[in-house]
Amino acid sequence: MVVRFARGAAVSAGLLLMAGFGAGSPDARAQEVTIGVTLGATGQTASIGIPMKQGAEVLPQKIGDVTVRYIFLDDGGDPGVAVKNMRQLTEQNQADVILGSSSIPSCTAMAEVALQTKTPQICLSPSRTNAFSFAMAQPAALMVEGMVEHMHAKGYKNIGYIGFADSLGEHNLSSMQKLMEPLGMKLVASERYNRTDTSVTAQVLKIVAAKPDAIFVSASGTPAALPQLELVQRNYKGQVYFLHGVINRDFLRVGGKSLEGVIATAGPFAVAAELPDSNPIKAEALKFTKVYNDKFGANSVNTFAAYSWDAFKVLSAAVPVALKTAKPGTPEFRVALRDAMQNNPDIVGANGIYKMTATDHNGLDKRARVMVTVKGNAFHPLP
Repeated sequence: MVVRFARGAAVSAGLLLMAGFGAGSPDARAQEVTIGVTLGATGQTASIGIPMKQGAEVLPQKIGDVTVRYIFLDDGGDPGVAVKNMRQLTEQNQADVILGSSSIPSCTAMAEVALQTKTPQICLSPSRTNAFSFAMAQPAALMVEGMVEHMHAKGYKNIGYIGFADSLGEHNLSSMQKLMEPLGMKLVASERYNRTDTSVTAQVLKIVAAKPDAIFVSASGTPAALPQLELVQRNYKGQVYFLHGVINRDFLRVGGKSLEGVIATAGPFAVAAELPDSNPIKAEALKFTKVYNDKFGANSVNTFAAYSWDAFKVLSAAVPVALKTAKPGTPEFRVALRDAMQNNPDIVGANGIYKMTATDHNGLDKRARVMVTVKGNAFHPLP
């Protein structure tokens, strides 16, 4: 059974109990694993959170012979609510593992609770990790590396930057600067904006005045289209780059024709149909695409949804191992699950091949990265 999101608010503990989601008897819990899910399906992160939620809604109800119980909450993209949900899921609902959230600030806040409660957390955004938190999305450093390599190959020397005024923006900017400097590239303009801003005219005017060869827009979801819309109005002719946080139809819809020709570093799922058949990720990506489209309609699949699928792939490998040590619903099982996740074999997902270790709770490499461009209001691999 799956509890759906209460739009704009978390599902209450009382409602979960009424739906049959109490702690249950020890014997019952020994036969099922509880996965708590908290995502920003409303608010500023909704364009990312909704597909992640829908991706989780098509996940299997079994891992081997063990039943999987899902509890869904909405954090609205608010780190404070995400922490509240995390505590409810761990303390009241006794979840064995948490999926979420859909933004870096929320994931970062939740990771502290994961560490305190010793509950594995699988963040679906490219968040930093700790001893009990994992991340499914490609890390910023991996994706920024691909972008900087492309800039350098094109001979771009002077780079402009505009990004979110939060941990996502600052982390991406820092990663870019570390890679640029040894290559003789220079940051000539650096501006910030908030996710809720409706205008970036002042910031874009400053960047354009610096005459950069290329501009990196470090943002995600539909708010990432705002700088590009303004750059087109200002007749900027240089190359504009994004990262994988923009790979969805909502971004294309909001940006429209202004996005034609922009370049992004993306996960392979974004262009799975155009990957060579020899790529092992292609088959898994197309498998998830069918499962998702069968549920939500033809051509509805979204790259962010694939991270939910990949999280389940990791858990599918770890749960049978953890069950050899302890029963679900116990502190011992949660620790055993964490240990199994960080000692897994190569796991082929829809967005990469995961090889997690005790010192790497992401496990992705360059196989999880492709360069794409927007052509005809769709993403395609760069030639």
